[in-house]
Amino acid sequence: MKSKHNNYSNQTNQKPLSQRRLKTKPTLTLLAILLIGNILWFISWILPDEKQQDGGDEVVATIDKKKITRQDWMAAMETRYGKETLQILVNEAVMEKAAQEYDIKVSDEEIDLEIALIRSAQDKTDSTIQELTDEELQQKVRAQLILEKVLTKDVVTDAEQVADYYEDNQSLYNIPTTYRTSIIIVESEKDAKSVKKELEEGSDFSVLARERSLDTTSASLGGDIGFITKSQKNIDTSIPQAVQNLNADDISEPFVMKDGRYGIVYVKEVNDGKSFTYEEVKEHIERVLSLEQLPTSVRPEAFWKEFNASWFYGES
Repeated sequence: MKSKHNNYSNQTNQKPLSQRRLKTKPTLTLLAILLIGNILWFISWILPDEKQQDGGDEVVATIDKKKITRQDWMAAMETRYGKETLQILVNEAVMEKAAQEYDIKVSDEEIDLEIALIRSAQDKTDSTIQELTDEELQQKVRAQLILEKVLTKDVVTDAEQVADYYEDNQSLYNIPTTYRTSIIIVESEKDAKSVKKELEEGSDFSVLARERSLDTTSASLGGDIGFITKSQKNIDTSIPQAVQNLNADDISEPFVMKDGRYGIVYVKEVNDGKSFTYEEVKEHIERVLSLEQLPTSVRPEAFWKEFNASWFYGES
């Protein structure tokens, strides 16, 4: 699969390649990762433990007099998600075997870099990232890195192009300080003061967000809008302005937003910005360029035969 990266120079007059990739790839990657995680979590949650193995007739829901049993539920889950979930499990196991076979390692530093890039490129409208705990995010990023490293293990990139890529796109590796932020949006200043009072009296921010916030997307997540920066452009500018004056665990005063509504923000976590050196991101860039050289047909399934993988559906 050896090849040379030969189309990079043709793109220098366009929007920087890494900007296009890093503004979309982290989100798309995490969407896929989250789909995997959510399906696996949901199925593991509904699977009966040893005490429930004979509980297939357990009623899990009723509609009027019609009953839905656990067996009905699990059968529907298998029909809708079973093949995809099994394929994911096989791919993950195959990639782990491939990583061992080819002595592929993923370091904590690599995971931290990917997470920093993901957070810096996060779109407020994408609520998937904040649904993960830090540990879950690390695990899923690690799995993605193993996949990418296995798929690109035989791809060659030109050292000069890697260096040029870094020089042309350094701003992407200057990660600003990010604030894990939650918000409550209400209609009027009076409502905002009422919310603020409840918070000062000990009410939980996430509970109030679900009850009072007009922003239904973030309200369903307890107000969480993920990591934002002081200069973020894809959200109401009043939010970064309010956030930049806060430390971790601080709650802002009510502030007026561009549309006339009022907001209150809570900062759960602050991650200080960092500028990554060329040496720190060199392997990341090599992988980015290598992935772009792969034909779209190259998938984890290409390694199934090598590692004697088979599955219920009997397909090659």
